[in-house]
Amino acid sequence: MAPILADLKAKMGDTARIIKIDIDKNPQLATSYQVQSVPTLILFKGSSLMWRQSRVITAAQIKKAIDQFV
Repeated sequence: MAPILADLKAKMGDTARIIKIDIDKNPQLATSYQVQSVPTLILFKGSSLMWRQSRVITAAQIKKAIDQFV
């Protein structure tokens, strides 16, 4: 996912903030968001969870999801 997220960041600029969290180092966070598979992508607007996806997808697919909520 790292190259896909880097591509997405280049396309989105400051429109979206991308944060990668290691669930092995943050198991409580993974549990609180019910992350059961990797990768799990979660989109927040403010503190509200807007979208989630648990599989590898393209930067264009992620951008489409973000564009729905921007």
